[in-house]
Amino acid sequence: MEREVWELRAEGGVGPLWFGMSPAEVAEALLVSGPEAQGGGPYEQEDFPGGVKAFYDAGKLACVALDAITGPQVFLAGFPLAGRDPAEGHQFLLDHAAEHGNWVLYTPDESLSLTDLGILLRSQRVGEARLTRPLFVKEEWLESQYYRDHLPLEDIPS
Repeated sequence: MEREVWELRAEGGVGPLWFGMSPAEVAEALLVSGPEAQGGGPYEQEDFPGGVKAFYDAGKLACVALDAITGPQVFLAGFPLAGRDPAEGHQFLLDHAAEHGNWVLYTPDESLSLTDLGILLRSQRVGEARLTRPLFVKEEWLESQYYRDHLPLEDIPS
């Protein structure tokens, strides 16, 4: 199965999704009737077909997590963010930040983020390997201590 390719949205979001959408607008943009599953916690969570997870803050889209294998692919300067070796992904983000002056943040689980682009690169266990799993996060969550309580830092097995 060929994975979809999504573009990073400069105005805040990724692919057909932008931050601030309601759950109904997210489902409509993904061309589905609704999520496959929903979760609670400090943020509302919905799992959609195709390896897409949506996280909401006060009912508005604040984070999109893409599965390392089944989620859409997003490129940053030609580099595929999903399904790569985590060390390669981190080095690419560090090099990109040095070249473009992006703000770098490490999360408590040692994931790497470019806060001004809203990209958080996590790793996901896939069989015996670990692969990159990108999250696209509204800037306010990445620029404050808020992320410690709200970012989906769980390890998602495939």
